[in-house]
Amino acid sequence: MDKPLDTRIPVTLLTGFLGSGKTSLLGSLLRDPAMAGCAVLINEVGEIGLDHLLVQQLSEEITLLESGCLCCSVRGDLARSLRDLFKRRLSREIKALDRVVIETSGLADPAPIIHTLMRDFFLAERFRLEGVVATVDVRNVHWQLGQHEEAVKQVAMADRIVLTKCDLADSLQIAEAQERVATLNPVAQCWQSEPGKLPAGLLEGMSLYDPKTRTADTGRWLGEQAVLEQARLQATGSVFGAATPLHDDSVSTYLLRFTEPFTWADFSRAMDTLQSVVGDHILRVKGLLNVRGEAAPRVVHAVQHERYADTSLPAWPEAYGDDHDSRLVFIVRDLPRSVLDKAFAAFCG
Repeated sequence: MDKPLDTRIPVTLLTGFLGSGKTSLLGSLLRDPAMAGCAVLINEVGEIGLDHLLVQQLSEEITLLESGCLCCSVRGDLARSLRDLFKRRLSREIKALDRVVIETSGLADPAPIIHTLMRDFFLAERFRLEGVVATVDVRNVHWQLGQHEEAVKQVAMADRIVLTKCDLADSLQIAEAQERVATLNPVAQCWQSEPGKLPAGLLEGMSLYDPKTRTADTGRWLGEQAVLEQARLQATGSVFGAATPLHDDSVSTYLLRFTEPFTWADFSRAMDTLQSVVGDHILRVKGLLNVRGEAAPRVVHAVQHERYADTSLPAWPEAYGDDHDSRLVFIVRDLPRSVLDKAFAAFCG
């Protein structure tokens, strides 16, 4: 007898450590005609959201979950957003809802998110977690997987793994990354990315996410999460109650905001100095920069000692109105904000 058709809305969880290329991959996904009718939930750590600005022209339905990290304080927002999407589809406020992609923050532990999607009764009746896709920066794989438990879990719990920045790496770096990933997750399929291209067949052939087909660690992590959720329910009486933060106290997020435009040379000198002196402590930098003489904002990204090629938005976001302040989010480990302030004061006034 054939199995009954599963009509629940498929959900893809897109995860990966800070700066590993999740948003670039998401942009490639949304350009695929097969992804028409896809809604996107984007989570960012920091006082401003940026990733949604880079993909907002590719999807009509984008929700920014911006009040914290998705694996901690924002899980209630995730559940509410998915409920809202489903109700809007029923009332025909949105044309189609054929798939949902959830892009997590780079610090997110996927276990609590997977647990929520699989165990929340309302969500599990209407949505099915079809798969977890993780991005891995081949040039920083040893740093990420060697020092950050979140990165290990992201790789170990994935169905599909995309090795990114391959065009900037040599064959030895790629081979070492493949070996490291295969050691953590021997059952996941692995792709090498190409700039601006969606890896062929990335989402094809995925079915219901099944922890039993993952490593033993996956089952243990989800079991631990079930215990934590039960304890929280007993303490608060609500699944939307405050969660215990999962990140260590050494990680901080700072928003630097500047009213006056930068010259590109001054900004570059400040960033070069910070990355050369304290780059080991810089997990991620991203922001919108008002550059003197330019009408549209530049988008800047950096990880540790490396600053990626800058791009520009077509125009300042409408939501900002006439506010064209530069905004930089630094996610750092064991680094006081005063170090950042002094660098920009010294080089940029």
